[in-house]
Amino acid sequence: MILVAIVAELLEEYTVLLARVLEQMFHDAPFPRRMRFLILRNLPFVSLTPRPRMIRASA
Repeated sequence: MILVAIVAELLEEYTVLLARVLEQMFHDAPFPRRMRFLILRNLPFVSLTPRPRMIRASA
């Protein structure tokens, strides 16, 4: 039972990571805007609001 819980947790984390990678890939893809919206809307664990870009301060 513990092994099943561990595998389920790993699969959830993998799914979230994969969704983020696909989101970044399709966000700037050369697809029509409507097609990008439909692809991104159907990804699990993805928000449709654009995330603010990180601004790095110079050291």
